[in-house]
Amino acid sequence: MTKLGIITCQILELEFAHILSNDPDISEIWIVADAFSKELIEILEDRGLQKVHRASNMGELDADETIDIAVLVRVMEVGLHSNISTLRQEVVAAVKDIAPFVNAVLLGYGLCGNALNNTSELFDDIRIPVMLPMQNEKPVDDCVSLIIGGTENYYEEQCRCAGTMFMNAGFSRHWDKILSMNIPTKLIHKKDKILDRIWGHYKRSLLLTTPVLGEKELRDNTKDFNDRFGLKTETRAGTLSILENAWKELKKAAI
Repeated sequence: MTKLGIITCQILELEFAHILSNDPDISEIWIVADAFSKELIEILEDRGLQKVHRASNMGELDADETIDIAVLVRVMEVGLHSNISTLRQEVVAAVKDIAPFVNAVLLGYGLCGNALNNTSELFDDIRIPVMLPMQNEKPVDDCVSLIIGGTENYYEEQCRCAGTMFMNAGFSRHWDKILSMNIPTKLIHKKDKILDRIWGHYKRSLLLTTPVLGEKELRDNTKDFNDRFGLKTETRAGTLSILENAWKELKKAAI
């Protein structure tokens, strides 16, 4: 039996739900159940998947040894990227927790401000493959680069409008929490002023449509954000191909 591990930010919960729901090779899915994985579990269960199991910790993976592929998923809190050191520490710790129970791990992240650069050094004591989504043999920059189709597309849109807020499915669903997390508790009474200063130079919100979330849903999810900061809304087709390829490579690496 092959056991695959996924450690991902909440930002990519819809994308991983899509992959896990549509891979016929998967026999069982074990998800560490907590506040951060709640929506992923609900999405998979709503789709009628009978193979989804909840675990209270990594060690509860108890898959049937006769099956082909079991997947163990740990969902990390959205917004960790606001502190590079914290993101690195939390992801490294999660990998060390999951490694004894799986044959390979896919990180649902990009480099994220170089927090996860040099994975060979970060995970030098881990004896299984630890993989990031790749494009042109290089890790993607972050979850926007992952969904927009790589660095060149990302840069193209930044050049087109430097003040762009890129809205993939996850950002559209969690933007309010992400904004709040960036405000220190002692300054929460100045939240509106701080947000106006941060977002005052932004001009547009670019919606990245994919099979997991279309334009209407993205517009509905981001309406309050765009109205709040006076952003014009534009749309560009995103892609799941980089993440889907990463999943295929994980399966090969685990054999």
